[in-house]
Amino acid sequence: MEFDTEHEAYGFYNIYGDRLGFSIQKEYFNNSRKTGKFLMRLFTCCKEGAGKNDRKDIHTKIPRSETIIGWGARMHIKYNELNGKYLVDNFVESHNHPLIIDECTHMMSSQRCISSVQAIDVELASNSGIAPRNSYELMAKQVGCRESVGYIKLDQ
Repeated sequence: MEFDTEHEAYGFYNIYGDRLGFSIQKEYFNNSRKTGKFLMRLFTCCKEGAGKNDRKDIHTKIPRSETIIGWGARMHIKYNELNGKYLVDNFVESHNHPLIIDECTHMMSSQRCISSVQAIDVELASNSGIAPRNSYELMAKQVGCRESVGYIKLDQ
């Protein structure tokens, strides 16, 4: 599979993650040291990776729950200099954790976004003296419910 831009590849994997029930993240990228051109990028499930264990640290008062589970699902792309496109080099579908149900996928970090229209509304509300919490509630009432807003209060 090929993409014209890295952004298109990210969008594809984000839609794929939304349909299956997982959030994605950009893990690492590699540039050429000589030319500075993009060479490769890795997109993974947000629960993939090697997290540090703070339970062993004696200075940690309240240990966090384990969210990083290990390596599993990922999509690796490389830049093809011959045609100027981004080629999927490696694609792993398997997950080592339960996936999110459809009713909750809108809450995943990679799926949430504030549209430009919503950003203007938030700015207008702020300039009018409306608190961010109240402007979020206003947005929710305009679209019918909080789930349909497309972002959470924290994103504001």
